[in-house]
Parts: sequence; structure tokens; C-alpha cells
Amino acid sequence: MKRFARLFTRLDQTTKTTAKVDALADYFGAAPEADRLWTIALLSGRRPRRGVTTTLLRRWAAERAGLPLWLFEESYPIVGDLAETIALILPDAQSESDESLAYWIGYTKELGPLPEEEKRVRVLAAWDRLGTTERFVFNKLITGGFRMGVSQKLMTRALARATGIDEAELSHRLMGDWSPDSTSFEALILTHDPSADLSKPYPFYLAYQLDDGPEGLSDPADWSAEHKWDGIRGQLILRGGRHFLWSRGEELMTDRFPELAAAGDFVPDGTVLDGEVLAWADEAPMSFNALQKRIGRKTVPKKLLTEAPVVLRAYDLLEHEGRDIRDRPFAERRALLQGMLSACPPEANLRLSPLLEFDDWDRLAALRETSRQLGAEGVMLKRLDSPYLSGRKKGDWWKWKVDPLTVDAVLIYAQQGSGRRANLFTDFTFAAWDGEDLVPFTKAYSGLTDAEFRQITAWVRRNTLQRFGPVRQVKPQHVFEIAFEGIQESPRHKSGIALRFPRMARWRHDKPLAEANTMDDLRALLAAYG
Repeated sequence: MKRFARLFTRLDQTTKTTAKVDALADYFGAAPEADRLWTIALLSGRRPRRGVTTTLLRRWAAERAGLPLWLFEESYPIVGDLAETIALILPDAQSESDESLAYWIGYTKELGPLPEEEKRVRVLAAWDRLGTTERFVFNKLITGGFRMGVSQKLMTRALARATGIDEAELSHRLMGDWSPDSTSFEALILTHDPSADLSKPYPFYLAYQLDDGPEGLSDPADWSAEHKWDGIRGQLILRGGRHFLWSRGEELMTDRFPELAAAGDFVPDGTVLDGEVLAWADEAPMSFNALQKRIGRKTVPKKLLTEAPVVLRAYDLLEHEGRDIRDRPFAERRALLQGMLSACPPEANLRLSPLLEFDDWDRLAALRETSRQLGAEGVMLKRLDSPYLSGRKKGDWWKWKVDPLTVDAVLIYAQQGSGRRANLFTDFTFAAWDGEDLVPFTKAYSGLTDAEFRQITAWVRRNTLQRFGPVRQVKPQHVFEIAFEGIQESPRHKSGIALRFPRMARWRHDKPLAEANTMDDLRALLAAYG
């Protein structure tokens, strides 16, 4: 644990990419194999389950420190992190521990089924054996919220340096359904057998946002374009007579979308498709709201299967006849994909994403403007000679999204942020007019500059009307332009409306309160785009 705590400190004390990679490479070169494996797991989102509730940890920490619970609760939002708050208030450890990271992860995993009092005894015993940074790490492991400010890409780069294995190959080895409980560092990294896991997806290729239009790119003839569909990005894998569906976040979604099992009857084994899972009816995509009802469910009832059936709208072919073809040009992969899907009947639940025909950028801009009417978010641009790379690479793939929808709304509630924003009000609730009443309809916490957050924080403190725990009701005075990507009905909200990806586009100092948008305006947007 001491070695891992030193790694955490090195990573926490720098913002330089090279320094982070150096720290990780040094660690991977020296740490025990079990610790290396768990570090890879933690940095790729494979965290142990939470064994103790944060409510209990708060209470035990306050008791151990001899503090009233209310004082602990007042300190927590200032520090901005529960694990760090606990580590800071506890008295000095009574002894030391030389146990490994793997040992302490096993220790935290054993807490789950224990009675509350036994959990308390074991947690207090751990706190008494660990230094401040080690306690912080231990607390993070218990709560299951471990973050180290390092992307999986940087971790993979450091691992490649430490092992001498190609970074792209490592990215692929780290994909899929594995955990340190089911494999070893040797099996996963050093002597990896590609046939060991038929379900393993490829790392997803991600596009950069194109903000200023495509005119700065090369000749339009060098590019392919298609609509950017508003669904769930996924890879459909057909190997060994079975099918698997993976999300971009490396979540296995096979059981949630059973319709895609039919693809195996029409597409040859040894095929991996990249595409978008869409709710589908009358040969057209349904709204994301229809698909959202199926997200997060482990099993899908027949009613939902009927109301929101899905297809995979495929736009790339990554594996063909059992061979990885990601290094071939996009135009070649696309031709193979088209040939494969052209023979598929509708019951295969596969649809080819159609290419857009354009001779110049003005024509593509006009096609982009039709996106929302087709249930798309904009267009994707892919260089015809581009390979399928890993992660977000600039140059060959671009997403050119349509401009967001916007409304002007009134700020009515505010809440403090956390971490470096713990002393600022950054989380806000906004309302629209319904007659003479203001009805809350969305929350937003991003989009303002640090200076604007400081300015609105000072105003909130002077204009608080009521407090509801951490939330303050404020005097209705300020109007903000709220940008968002979609709008849908929501029975869970008083307004009956929910926005998709809301954020503050600007503070409308020029807008009087009476000119903020109304609920009728929002309903009109819902009718047009919901």
C-alpha cells in the first residue's frame, strides 16, 4: 500500500502528462504483479463493490476523532472529498503496515457481508495502521469512488513502456469482461491468448468535435459523411456461434437488447460491427427517450420490447471472417460492410447507416441542418483512407453536431459544489414562467467562467430566501441561457419535462426577468423535437 500511496502522491502533485506516465511506468516496473493488476483495474474503472455506507464511515470517523458529527458534516463540503476529510481528521496511526495494495483491497471486499459492529471494528483497526495518504486510499477503496486523475490511455501508455508491448495491442487486451479475481497479470498482459475471451471488443475510435465547420479540412472528395445517430454506441460481436454487445463504456449489454441475437442468423461468424443501438419503428429511429427506458435494466419486459424495439445501425466493420481489419482504409471497410448487410432481411435487426452525398461543404452543411428532423445529432466526417484507431485521435474522424437548443430561464435555487469548487455555488436549478408562477424544469452546473461563479456565489449569499439543507432558495432576479441537446417528457419532474445535457450557455445580464421563457415555449419545443 505504501508504494501505491507514493504513486498516488506523485500523480496528484503534477498536471504534466509526461510526469504522470513516468510515475506509472516506474510503478509498473517495480510493484508486485497482484498490485500491478489491481492498479490497472482501478484505472480502467473496475473497482471493488462498496462494502460500507458513507453514512457509517462519517459517524465512525467523527467518533474516532472526538468530533461532533455536525462539525464533520460542515467540514466535508469545504474539503470536497469524503475520503480526504476522514483521512485528515483522524488521529495519528498507532502502528504501521507493510501490506500490499492487493491485501487491502481483499480486506475491503471482506467487509460487505459482515455485521455493522464487526465492520466498525475492522475499519477502525485499518485506520490505526495506515498513514494519512494510505488512509485516504483505503477510504477510496471502501467507498468505491476511486479516481487518480489519470486516463486509461495514459495508464496504457505507461504499461506499454514498462512491458515493451505495443500500446494498441495492450488497449485491446484490457477490453472486455475481466477482473483481478478472474485473471492474473501474467495471463492478461504478458502471455495473453486472444482466443481466451470470444466476447472481447476492440477499443472504440472516438471523434473530435468540429466547431468551426469543415472548410479547414482537405478536399471534400477525401471524406465520407453520414448522420450522427442519437442512440447508444455499441460493438456487436459474433464469434464462436454466440453474440455479444458492448457499450463504449465497456459495459456488456447483450441481455438488455435480445433483438440483436437475430443478427447471428444472417451475419457470418468472426464479425465485429461498430454502430449505434437505436429504438426503431416504421423503418425510422424513435426518440432517445424511448431507448432510455431500456437503459439500466438487466432484463427487459415484453411490454418494453414491443414499445421500443431496437436495431443496430452499423457504420463500420472491425473484424471480417475472423480477421482484425481495423488497419484497412475506411472506404474498404465500408464496402465490405455494405456487401455484408445488403443481403440481410429486416428481421436481422441490422441497418446500414447511409452515407450522405455531397460535392462541397455547403451541400453538407445543408444536409446537417436536417439532422434533428431525422432523429440525429449532426453529421460524422471520416477520411476515406483512415484506419480504425483506438481512443480519441485528431485528424481523421470529426463530429459536426447541430447547434444546441436554447431557452432563457430564471435561477431559483443554488447549491455549493465540491472539490476545488467547494466554496462556490455552482449547481443551480432553473425555472420557466407558467402564468405568474415560476416552475422549475432543469438543473445545470457547467458553462460559466470561474469569475462568473465567484460573482454569482457572492450574490447568492446576499440573496438567500430559505435554506433546505445544502440547497438555498434565492430571490428570482437572474436569467441564464440554457443550452441542451434534447427535450423529452418526464413524469418524475413537476414541469413534466426533462432536458438532455443542459448547461449554462451565458448569463443574460441584458434580459429582464419577465422575458424569460414560459412553460408553453418548452411544450412547443417538446412537440417539435421530443
